[in-house]
Amino acid sequence: MATDCIDYNFHKIEPHWQTFWEENHSFRAERNPAKQKYYVLDMFPYPSGSGLHIGHPEGYTATDILARYKWARGFNVLHPIGWDAFGLPAEQHAVRTGTHPASNTQNNIVTFKRQIKALGFSYDWEREIDTTDPRYFRWTQWIFLQLFQRGLAYVDERAVWWCPELRTVLANEEVVDGRSEVGGFPVERRNLRQWVLRITAYAERLLADLKGVDWPESTKRMQEAWIGRSEGAEIRFELEDKSHGPLKVFTTRPDTLFGCTYMVLAPEHPLVEALATGDLKAEVEAYRRKAAGKSDLERTDLAKEKSGVFSGSFAINPVNGQRVPIWIADYVVMGYGTGAIMAVPAHDERDHEFAQRFSLPIVQVVESGGASLPYLGDGRMIHSGAYNGLPWQEAKRRITEDLAARGAGRATVNYKLRDWLFSRQRYWGEPFPIVWVDEAGYARAQATRPDLLPGEAVTFVQGGVRHYALPLPPEALPLELPSVQSYLPSGTGESPLANETSWLEIWFDLETGAAVPASAPRPAAGAWVRGRRETNTMPQWAGSCWYYLRFLDPHNRDAIAAPAALRYWGAPDLYVGGAEHAVLHLLYARFWHKVLFDLGVVPQDEPFTKLFHQGIILGEDGEKMSKTRGNVVSPDTLIDSHGADTLRLYLMFLGPLDAMKPWNPRGIEGVHRFLQKVWRELIAADGSVSAKASADADAPELIKLLHETIKKVGDDIEHLRFNTAISQMMIFANAVQKAPGVTRDTALVFLQLLAPFAPHFAEELWSRLGGQGSIMRAPWPAYDPSRLATSEVKLVFQVNGKHRGDQFVPVGTTQETALQLARNNSRVAPFLDGKTVKRVVFVPARVLNIVVE
Repeated sequence: MATDCIDYNFHKIEPHWQTFWEENHSFRAERNPAKQKYYVLDMFPYPSGSGLHIGHPEGYTATDILARYKWARGFNVLHPIGWDAFGLPAEQHAVRTGTHPASNTQNNIVTFKRQIKALGFSYDWEREIDTTDPRYFRWTQWIFLQLFQRGLAYVDERAVWWCPELRTVLANEEVVDGRSEVGGFPVERRNLRQWVLRITAYAERLLADLKGVDWPESTKRMQEAWIGRSEGAEIRFELEDKSHGPLKVFTTRPDTLFGCTYMVLAPEHPLVEALATGDLKAEVEAYRRKAAGKSDLERTDLAKEKSGVFSGSFAINPVNGQRVPIWIADYVVMGYGTGAIMAVPAHDERDHEFAQRFSLPIVQVVESGGASLPYLGDGRMIHSGAYNGLPWQEAKRRITEDLAARGAGRATVNYKLRDWLFSRQRYWGEPFPIVWVDEAGYARAQATRPDLLPGEAVTFVQGGVRHYALPLPPEALPLELPSVQSYLPSGTGESPLANETSWLEIWFDLETGAAVPASAPRPAAGAWVRGRRETNTMPQWAGSCWYYLRFLDPHNRDAIAAPAALRYWGAPDLYVGGAEHAVLHLLYARFWHKVLFDLGVVPQDEPFTKLFHQGIILGEDGEKMSKTRGNVVSPDTLIDSHGADTLRLYLMFLGPLDAMKPWNPRGIEGVHRFLQKVWRELIAADGSVSAKASADADAPELIKLLHETIKKVGDDIEHLRFNTAISQMMIFANAVQKAPGVTRDTALVFLQLLAPFAPHFAEELWSRLGGQGSIMRAPWPAYDPSRLATSEVKLVFQVNGKHRGDQFVPVGTTQETALQLARNNSRVAPFLDGKTVKRVVFVPARVLNIVVE
C-alpha cells in the first residue's frame, strides 16, 4: 500500500517501505533446490566508532542492485551482512575508558545497522553474524583445532614491536617512525613466543589455483608477488672456523657463484653472535640493537642508504675455495630464504651499492657487451673456470648439478611467503583453545585423548622447563574471554589475560574439557591435569577467514554449516570489496578454505571464484577521506537532505564502479531532479496517477526506446556498469517528458528497471500505478528484439573529409543511391556543384565521403 504523500516526500516514503520489507521478510533467503541460487557478498565491515562514511555504501549499493535484479530474474538470492567486530580500536577505547570492548562494539553495531537499514539494502538480517559472538567464534576456535591437529599450527619466537616505557607489545599501526603512537616513546623489536600458521605448506596451491578464479588481474599479480615463487639452489658455504656452520644460502642465480665476493647475514640470524670476533663483537651488537628498531619495510627499502658491519669471520666459496668475508646488514631479513645471502655485486643492484659503500671487490662473471655494472641481462659466463663461455642459463643448471654431486648444494624452490604470525598480545580477540601442560600432563593426554593431539607435539621451553600444547576437546568450545580488572597489558609482553589467575591457572579434565581454578582442590573423578591457558589471542583476520561459510547456516549448533547448505549455496557467486584486501584477507581466507576442503568440510577448493573491487571515493579535496583531514562525508546528512534513493543513484552515477572518484556535493542535485521529474510525470498534484501516465497508446519511438532501455539496463547491471544504466534511464525519462503521454504498462516497466537502483521510490510509484504486490517480486521485463530493429539510419555526408550534412536513409541504401541523395541535399550540393568527383568512400549506414577537385 502506498503512503499518503502527494509529492515526492522521501522522508515518509523511505521509512514506510523499509518497514514493509522488514515486516514481510522480503529479503529472507531459504534453501530451495528447485531454484537456481545466487550468492552475492560484501566484505563485511568493522563497526568503528565513527560509523559509516560515504565510501562504505558504494560497494553495498552495487551488490544490492545486483541482488534485487537477480531476484527479479527468478534467482534464489542470498545477500547477507555481519560484523568483523574484534579489533584493536575497541581495545584501545577500553584502555582509555575502562568500558568493556563488547559494550563499545555493540553500540557501534547499533549505529552501523541503523545507517545501513536507512539505505534500504536488501540484506537478510535473520542471517546476521558477529565475530565476537561466542556462538560464532566457537567455530573459529574449532577451525584452529583442525589446523593444530594437522601440524599447521606451531609456536615460535618471533619479533614484535615492544615499547619499554609502556611495557606492552604494539601493533604495526601503533608505531609511527620508530615511536609509539601514544606518548611518542621509542620502540624496539623483541622476540616473543607466538602462534604461527604454516601457510607455506599451501604456497604452491595458492599460487597455481589463481589461474582458475575470475579476479582482477592486478589482484592476482599482487598475490603472486606476495607468494613469490623462485626456482634456484640452496648452496652450502663451509665456515673458515670449523666449530660453526655451515652457512646455507638460497639464490636464484647459482651461475654467478664465482662472482660472490662477500656474504651477508640478517642481524637476527642465529649465527651472528658466534661469528662476531674480537673487537668487532661490540660493534656487531650495537648494529643489531639499531636494526631491531626498524620494520622489515624500512630495512628492505631500495632507496635507503645501505648499512652494515663486518663480523670478522669468513666462509669458503664452494666453487673456487676463496675466502668470503661475512657481513651483517639489515637489508637481509630472516624469513625469506635462509636469512643469509651470497652477494654478487657485479650482477645485483643492492649488492653493488653495498660493495661500493664499503669498498668490497666486484667481480663480473656474465659478459655484458660493454654495459655498465651492475649488469642484470643475458650473456655468457666469464671468470668462471670450467663454465666460461656457457650461456648463463646452462651454467645455472650445470653448477647446481655439480654442487649437488659434491653435497654442497641442491636445486630447490623458495617462496617469499612467510608462515602466518597468528598471535596478538591483546584482550579483545578469540581466545586460543589451548592449555599448556608439563611433560607428565601431556603423557596422560596421549593415553587418554590421543585423538586431540597432532603427530608432533607443539612445545616451548621457558626457565629450563618444556611446556606442551594441549587442545581443548571440541565439546568444550567456545572458550570465552574472562572479565578482567584492567585492559592494560600485563607488562611482561603477555596480554591482559595473564593477570586473570583464576582463569589462567586451572585443573583441566582431558575427557570433557571442563576446568576449575588451580586454587581449588583437584577434582577426584575424571582425567584431570594441571595447566595454564594460552594468553595470546587470535588476530582480527581469524573471524574474517571463514565468515562467508557461516552465512549459509548461521544458527547451526552442530557444524559450521550443514552439508546440504554448503552444497546448495556454495561459494559466493560475486564477492565485492576494496582492493586494500587484495593480499592478506583474501590469501588467508583461501588458505583456511583449502584446509577445510582437504578435511571434506567444504565441497570446493576456492572461496571466491569471482571478485570485484569497488573504487575509492575521495573527499571533495581529492584526498582519501579521513577524520584528520576533515573531508569525511556522512551518509546520514545526505539521506536527510536528499533521501536514500538519491544517494544510492548518485553513488553509482559518479563513474565506473571500479574507478577512483572524488566526491562532488553539487552533482547529487542532478540525480535528485531526475527522480523528481519521474514523479511529476507519473503522479498528479492530488497524488493520483497523472493524466499523462494514463495514455491509451505509446508513440512508436517511445516503445522502441523502452525496449532499448530494457536491454541496456539489464546488460549493464550484469556487467556492473551502473553509471551507464542510469544514463540510459535518464534518456528514457527525458523522452517521457517530451512525449504527449505514456501508457501505464510502459510506466510500470520503467519502474521495474529503476527499482534495483531506487527501490523505495519505485515501490511507491508501482503501488500508486496499480502494480501487483511488491515490485521486487515482479519478473524482470523482457525486451523484444524486433522492437530494436530500425528501418532507417543516419548517414553522414562528407566532402573532402569534412562534415557537410546528414540524412536518415533506409537500411540497405547503396552507394549509388547515397551519392544521389548527397547531390540533392541542400547543405551538401553547394560543395559539389562544378566539381569533379575523384573518389567516393562509402561505409554503409554510417558515412559517405566524396573526394572532389
